[in-house]
Amino acid sequence: MIWRSIFKMAQNSLAEGVFAINKPYGMSSAQVIRDCQHHFNPSKLFAPLLAADRALREKENKYQKQRRTHAKRDINVKIGHGGTLDPLATGVLILGVGKGTKALHDFLGCTKTYETVVVFGASTDTYDRVGKLIKKGDYSNITREQVEEALNSFRGKFQQMPPLYSALKMNGKPLYEYAREGKPIPREIETREVDVTELELTEWYEPGTHNHRWPTEEAEQAEKNVVKSVWQVAKHQQDGTTSTEEAATLIPEVVGKEVKALADHESNKRAAEERVDELVSEEPAGKKRKTETGAAEPMMSGALKDKKGKDKKQDKYAKNRGLDLAPPPPSPDTPFPWEGKGPPAAMIRMTVTSGFYVRSLCHDLGEKLGCGAMMAELVRSRQGEFVLGTDNCMEYSDLALGEEIWAPKIQKALDLWNNKDKAGKAQAVEPVVKKEEVKTEEIKAEEIKAEDIKTEKQPTPTPALEQPTGEVKVEESASVNDEAKA
Repeated sequence: MIWRSIFKMAQNSLAEGVFAINKPYGMSSAQVIRDCQHHFNPSKLFAPLLAADRALREKENKYQKQRRTHAKRDINVKIGHGGTLDPLATGVLILGVGKGTKALHDFLGCTKTYETVVVFGASTDTYDRVGKLIKKGDYSNITREQVEEALNSFRGKFQQMPPLYSALKMNGKPLYEYAREGKPIPREIETREVDVTELELTEWYEPGTHNHRWPTEEAEQAEKNVVKSVWQVAKHQQDGTTSTEEAATLIPEVVGKEVKALADHESNKRAAEERVDELVSEEPAGKKRKTETGAAEPMMSGALKDKKGKDKKQDKYAKNRGLDLAPPPPSPDTPFPWEGKGPPAAMIRMTVTSGFYVRSLCHDLGEKLGCGAMMAELVRSRQGEFVLGTDNCMEYSDLALGEEIWAPKIQKALDLWNNKDKAGKAQAVEPVVKKEEVKTEEIKAEEIKAEDIKTEKQPTPTPALEQPTGEVKVEESASVNDEAKA
């Protein structure tokens, strides 16, 4: 019965607006959108929206139709997201549907709440557990009190350095490439001002009481030197101990021959791959050589073809290219990469502004403690008004349960958004009206006071002593002005 009423509502109005979904682990934000479109396109809930889009397409002229690429000629439910979420992370991913996509830019600057697990004792090139191990540190004396004291440095507003080795680029070139080539960094490493309004250590895991761990893959020595040299430049810049030019020249001095060896190794590797690629010949369709039997020669792709000549293996990869982008969490049966009980870990909750790197906080916290640290888990529990476990944030797993399950939840979330939007517009007009009403009442009250003052101040006329009219007016005017000032 509920589903039928939802369908009737969808027939009368278009399902548009903003809602949130709990993004699964290991999946890209773009893949979530593709999966939603896969379920939304044939649904009854979004049928009126697609019909409206088709009607608009029919009104397009020939030039407008030709401008569309083949990919954009298909009519799908229009969906966008209000800020990407790392494949390693789970949690709130805001999605806009139809006209709701126009409101998504408003969420890029809103505050977000994260919960992350930090593992101490080691650092990686990507600042998280899926990177390569760069260095280890002594964690035997790390306590909860020390960590809470160190967190004080990350509250409020400060300049944050992004994850250098994996994310930062200068002039379109990754920062670590400059280090590998032994070249100085061309300009100052860009930082951004962030604001941490809430930062709390919510759980403390003593050594041997958790399953979080470091990665097993360790970087080669040359790679370690490259990363450390980039970190050193960043540290000098943050501390202000050297100028940007002096810090940049540290890279050639630190890396030396090992960087050149690493660069030569990768150059030889690329050359070998190019030689292998030359062995694979994929001729354009229609120009393939034919065998004696008249059949076209199969291409050396190693995959079967369907009836339309498409590579099934490639099609499957394209469809699921946003899946399994992060290795699964370690099994409890997997041996730990340390001897003894291992390092402690902590769960930290924070509310931050846009552009904040949680993995950078984890790394910088480890550097401040002197033992190293990395991000093991990340959950975005809130973005703006959208919160996990509420009516405006549905579970991704509901999509597989069928339209009877997910459609009412999405409709309810869209209703919440649209009703809030209408209420916001009404509130935007209401204060203006009230202000005018208050102003009118103040004027009326002032006029009444003036009349009262005039009556009280005006002396009773007598035949013997009659006040001049002009003086009385001046006195009344002065009395009114004094009241207004008070």
